[in-house]
Amino acid sequence: MSWIQPRLVRNIVQSCRSFSASASSRLASRSSALTKTALSHRRSYTSSALFWGSAFAAAAGLALQSTVHLDAEAAPPPAEEETRVDPATSIEFPTTLKINSRTPLPTFTLMGVGVRTVSFLGIKVYSVGFYADLTNPKLEDATPEEKIEYIVRNRACVLRIVPTRSTSYSHLRDGFMRALQARQLLCRQRGQLTPDEELAIQSPLRKLKSMFPNTPLAKHSPLDILITAPSPKQPRTLIVRDLGSVQSDWLASEFVLAYFEGKGISPPLKEAVVDYVKTHL
Repeated sequence: MSWIQPRLVRNIVQSCRSFSASASSRLASRSSALTKTALSHRRSYTSSALFWGSAFAAAAGLALQSTVHLDAEAAPPPAEEETRVDPATSIEFPTTLKINSRTPLPTFTLMGVGVRTVSFLGIKVYSVGFYADLTNPKLEDATPEEKIEYIVRNRACVLRIVPTRSTSYSHLRDGFMRALQARQLLCRQRGQLTPDEELAIQSPLRKLKSMFPNTPLAKHSPLDILITAPSPKQPRTLIVRDLGSVQSDWLASEFVLAYFEGKGISPPLKEAVVDYVKTHL
């Protein structure tokens, strides 16, 4: 039995060594297999994530494009404003004029346009459009000149002046003041202006003159001059856009009537307004 024990021990040791080697090999093989499986799953997950991420991005992009496209289709096109062109200057005037104001103002209708020229060379200074509130004018059995005067004396009116070249407020002011001085003389000769009335209008005239700054007025920049309708509560107001206002019945009416006296400050404007009155009123 003594020989059996050493042999048995040797066999046990060899078996343990063999099992240990095969176990290490199996463990290494199993570990490699597990690693490959994990990598495979990881690659599959990564590919899947990339695919859905790309799909989501594409879907989002398509949705965004669709939304923009629909918004663009749903947006209404801007309304095209109807205009009238001064043939002498190619300057456009809207056929109707709505002026924002704290107190409601009527919609003004364009009655005519024309060019203002100076000197024998015929230099074009500005184009002017005449607008008026034509609501129920009641102008039957009157000449075109009488109808124009009635509108100016009884309705809110606007003169829109658009320089054809860069000028200055003071240059326009000087022209306005000369025209008003001529109106004073004419009204005095016609007996339409008493000495007391002439004295009373000097303060409004000075205020009007002082409103115009000695600064440039850019080419094609519109300058609106509005006169309010007569009111039993207060004198008419002449308003120069962005510059100020002055109250005087005489000044408001005569400022605008100067454009229609005789040939007018702008003969083409008067001709156009007379034609409009003949056709529409």
